[in-house]
Amino acid sequence: MQSIGLILMLVVLPSALVAQIGGQRSFEFQNVPATTRLTALGGVNVSLPEEDLNLVFANPALSGDTLSGYASFNYLAYFADVNVATFAYQHDLGKYGNWFIGATHFGYGSFTGRDATGAETEEFESGETLLILGRSHKVGNFTIGASLKFINSSLAEYTANALAVDLGGVFKHPEKQLNVGLVFKNIGVVLGDYTSSSDSKLPFDVQLGTSFKPEFMPFRFSFTAYNLYQGDISYFNENAIEQEEEPGNADKVLRHLTVGAELLLSKNVNLRVGYNHLVRQELKLEETAGGAGLSFGLMFRVKAFEFSYSRGGYHAAGGSHNFGLAANTNSFFKKK
Repeated sequence: MQSIGLILMLVVLPSALVAQIGGQRSFEFQNVPATTRLTALGGVNVSLPEEDLNLVFANPALSGDTLSGYASFNYLAYFADVNVATFAYQHDLGKYGNWFIGATHFGYGSFTGRDATGAETEEFESGETLLILGRSHKVGNFTIGASLKFINSSLAEYTANALAVDLGGVFKHPEKQLNVGLVFKNIGVVLGDYTSSSDSKLPFDVQLGTSFKPEFMPFRFSFTAYNLYQGDISYFNENAIEQEEEPGNADKVLRHLTVGAELLLSKNVNLRVGYNHLVRQELKLEETAGGAGLSFGLMFRVKAFEFSYSRGGYHAAGGSHNFGLAANTNSFFKKK
């Protein structure tokens, strides 16, 4: 059981942990990296096509024909007993192309309701859900993709719904192991708000990134810029009791950037690490930064199954744990 006051933190927490400006937009839970690769690579990536079906949540153009028949499930043990489950599957519909579906659910648990006097009332559940449907299409060295998203947020008797689309593209170099991705996220409308006086806004974002592997190195690097439609996203309270140092220009630029690296030990073993500068600056403690902004993970395959784990270092006090399982269902249902 948790205090009803925690619900306020849960609404804003996803905003803070992905380094958004909290309290200004709704449905921010979408920006929490709920899959292992995204978590391990710093929370944002839009440039790894046909590598991981889960990346369709980041950029619909990262899907591809080679992922048809793949199914994946991720479980995120988040902060404050928040549990997150994510599912994705892609299917080949013949002349209609390859389509993917996905779902993410944030379960915030049970709360004790209280009236205006502080007396206990009924218990209630809260959660938020994202459903996606989309496909990608390849034209030469370019792949374009789109996903339709239904978003629901339910906090006690208060409910909000939205309909949005993600539009993305990726360029894959014909000879080099070099990719460039671009995505416009959460273009849509709020269908129903929490109350008649609410003014919920979708967390629109523009993200641009590149991934490349040097020819003679077992590493692949990813650099992703996000919040590109905004300028200065740093928080500085000039009226704070203990005067803070205002972020410099270089710091402000780096807050738009995440860096990820993968050590490709073999086709079946992959180690991952990531750094998110904005997360580190926003969530570090005054005395120490600890693991804020740092993340890591691993992946290994056994026949048709892929197992993965990642730890997101989103606070000096500790991190979140993400577990993933993916399977190539084509291996189970081979045509005779």
